[in-house]
Amino acid sequence: MHTIDFEAHNAEVQQVWEAYRTGKPVRVPIIWGINPRFTMWMPESNPRGITFEQYFHDPQLMLERQVEHIYWVRHHVPQDTEMGMPQKGWDVYVDFQNVYEAAWLGCAVRYYPDQVPDVEPLLVGDKKNLLFDKGIPDPFTGGLMARNWEFYEYMKRKQDEGWTMYGKPIASVTPTGMGTDGPMTICCNLRGASQFAGDLIEDSDYALQLLDFVTTAIITRIKAYRRYFGQPEKVSGGWGFADDSIELLSTRMYEEMVYPFHVRLKQELMEDPSQPIGIHLCGDVQRHLVFLRDRLNVCSIDTGFPIDLGKARRDLGPDVELLGGPAVPLLHHGKPEQVREETIRILQSGVMEGGKFILREGNNLAPGTPLENLWAMYETGKEYGRYV
Repeated sequence: MHTIDFEAHNAEVQQVWEAYRTGKPVRVPIIWGINPRFTMWMPESNPRGITFEQYFHDPQLMLERQVEHIYWVRHHVPQDTEMGMPQKGWDVYVDFQNVYEAAWLGCAVRYYPDQVPDVEPLLVGDKKNLLFDKGIPDPFTGGLMARNWEFYEYMKRKQDEGWTMYGKPIASVTPTGMGTDGPMTICCNLRGASQFAGDLIEDSDYALQLLDFVTTAIITRIKAYRRYFGQPEKVSGGWGFADDSIELLSTRMYEEMVYPFHVRLKQELMEDPSQPIGIHLCGDVQRHLVFLRDRLNVCSIDTGFPIDLGKARRDLGPDVELLGGPAVPLLHHGKPEQVREETIRILQSGVMEGGKFILREGNNLAPGTPLENLWAMYETGKEYGRYV
């Protein structure tokens, strides 16, 4: 049983991040990719056994389940973020996991007893051209995005009413859809991954037409949401996106077929497209990293597994920020000593060179991961991730 002095922890964390951001790190920061799915099947955090189907259909249950999750994480999961009770209150958001974009475009959401929701491919059989005929749905009233804004407005009303949980109010509310999981990944949702991979080879004209449609839809939605919040359509910096499914592509196919749409995202959504961006890429993407640095000006890469972080550092040099660490299957199934050994191996691989490495799981903690494995990685990271 670990006891945490939250005040001392939070003071240390503030120092760690201040040193990291000024380019003079004292040790590697340690974080987790963790969202309500991690505690959905955990009775101590979800005592009512709320399901994802209920969570997706009831804004009050989404709000309560999310705060239950945040409360549990802040009191039990060691990481370099503020722990204990939040000073200002709960930062909540509309959470439709990774189905929100495909479901906006018309895919049906499927629910499972012991898994996150998924979508049913829409563009199958004689329906492959359906979206070209229907056009881009309205960002506020089309598909699942109608519920996104209904839930957002509900949570904002609860904030205005002074609703509290565990004695704390709502500090902020955010809708989903301000970012993107990436055009290639959405195309895989819409067609099915195997089918779209085949399209790229056997029907490249169609594949490019679908990539163009999806990229236009992403840009249309994000610009609309930025206008809603009084933000410029093109941001000045600090932007990024994901596109996990490029792990399915060779370097040549990525460069010829998907990279142009990533460039277009930068051109349409950034004030200065030459500025650097961050990218999240789960999966086997090692072969793409140097190209992304050189051609897309990616300066921060959030990795998954499998990835050789030492090789990534040698290939990319000291100026690219890397996020990564032990693979989620090891954290889920392994023993604390195995987690400790793997954490040491990664930290001693050379990835710390340049002071731009953040230790995290690779990538997104699986439900059922033992808490003692998280402690093993965190304490090992603090011990072996020191610069001074």
